[in-house]
Amino acid sequence: MATPSIVTGPALGEEPGLGTLTLPGFLREVTSRYASREALVLHEPAGVVRWTYATSWERAVEVARALLACGIGKGSRVGVMMTNRPEWISGVFGVGLAGGVAVAINTFSTEPELEYVLEASGVSILLFERHVAKKDFAEVLYESEPALRSAKPGELASSKFPFLRRLAAVGEAPAEGAIESWSGFLAHGKHIPPALVDATAATVKPSDTGLLFFSSGTTDKPKGILHGHRAAAIQLWRMRRLFGLGDDVRCWTANGFFWVGNFVMAVGATLSAGGALVLQHTFDAVEALELMAAERVTMPRAWPHQWTQLEGAANWTTVDLRSFRYIDPRYSGARHPTVSPPKWLEPRWSYGSTETFAMHSSYPSGTPPELAGESFGEPLPGNTVEIIDQKTGAVVPRGERGEIAVKGPTVMQGYIGRLREETFDEEGFFHTGDVGYVDERGRLFFEGRLTAIIKTGGANVSPVEVDIALASYPGIKVVKTVGVPHETLGEMVVACIVPQEGTVIEEAAVREFLRQRLSSYKVPRRMLFFRDTEIALNAIKTTALRDLAAKRLSEVDEQSRGTG
Repeated sequence: MATPSIVTGPALGEEPGLGTLTLPGFLREVTSRYASREALVLHEPAGVVRWTYATSWERAVEVARALLACGIGKGSRVGVMMTNRPEWISGVFGVGLAGGVAVAINTFSTEPELEYVLEASGVSILLFERHVAKKDFAEVLYESEPALRSAKPGELASSKFPFLRRLAAVGEAPAEGAIESWSGFLAHGKHIPPALVDATAATVKPSDTGLLFFSSGTTDKPKGILHGHRAAAIQLWRMRRLFGLGDDVRCWTANGFFWVGNFVMAVGATLSAGGALVLQHTFDAVEALELMAAERVTMPRAWPHQWTQLEGAANWTTVDLRSFRYIDPRYSGARHPTVSPPKWLEPRWSYGSTETFAMHSSYPSGTPPELAGESFGEPLPGNTVEIIDQKTGAVVPRGERGEIAVKGPTVMQGYIGRLREETFDEEGFFHTGDVGYVDERGRLFFEGRLTAIIKTGGANVSPVEVDIALASYPGIKVVKTVGVPHETLGEMVVACIVPQEGTVIEEAAVREFLRQRLSSYKVPRRMLFFRDTEIALNAIKTTALRDLAAKRLSEVDEQSRGTG
């Protein structure tokens, strides 16, 4: 009889290195253990900010006191919309200390996207960074809801955002309206005794909801994904073991912590090891290299497309990166002239998603390639993987392909707005929409997505969301967006468009139109135009269109090289 495609990891209780399984418990343990060590550093025009672990605890408590003074109760939702900065850390953990649910909001959000997230999440307080790149989020919010401009701080009543009561901005607060300064917000808590924070933190249980993340879905709206404290804490603790880290971690990152993978693999890995986070607001290659050199970074966390930009930066050959230790040989940083040949291997054999709070199956750092092969690892402690026949729902034999279904302590509690039975099967498995198989050795092999989600530069993009935005552009008859394989991004967002007869569409104008409606990483990097007689976009299957788009791009690029 064939062995079924069911694989279970070791018992969670057998996993070494786990501490308290709540966000307040995690922060309390690491800040007590590493109190005097540097926890984070941020270079800003006004100077360099450095927090020790003890300071990080104090700042999170300060946020919690302010939240309690402003009426936050158990389970209240608090939005945190910031780039990678100290206040993101104190904000998210401060929400946990106050017993609330931290809602991580993407700073790439446009006005329509932010409106949806605020409405769907029901946040009662929004903590945000006012100026991000060219955006002024105070003005974005005021334009979205004029009532915010006319209200006073703490006196907001909005029919559009009925749960929203307060807004606090890092950076200069507007002279008018409901938004107060960061210092003004923190001042609310000065009469709240720290002992009350200790008491509220003590009520937080591993089973309580602690975080709400948003990820692109197969519909036109992002999915709100609820996670318990246990899921987050398990992953934060286990990263030190999976990454094989010592006590010399200095981690540079410019990737947003509002994405689960970066929260886990940068914040979790660094803090669990007692290391320091070297923060960069938004990615700039020249600035990043200067930071890495100045702060003696040992663990750079960059996506492949960022390594390409770093290698092409003007100061690439002049910076000293000899401090690099936790750098995988496959990245260009390992080939920098000042870097010694690395011996460390990233846990590259991993499978996971926002719904599983990053890695669900993995092999730890240093696993020999001959053991891992081309697999995506084995289930981590407490986790189970099944391969399901989509038509029958039955578990398929080992080696047969089917839909990947997962269960375990880091799998989400559910989607906001959906019943549990709409998300999990009767046995509690989450059906991922991904296709793969399990071999006889119990290794998981991921082969692609049954759904059409595009994974580009580490971010998820819903092609339906892009299509809906494009459909409102004058002159477009039919549009279908696909992900085409890309050397550094993983997949590139490509829009395939049939214009209306007699219409000429300028790609630059379309791109500018989309920038007003979509986050920058969702805007297609390439656009292909077809005639009705060439293709029926409303009928062709996604896989066939993806292949056609890749072929057309290759032809266009070849022609450009020939005429260049």
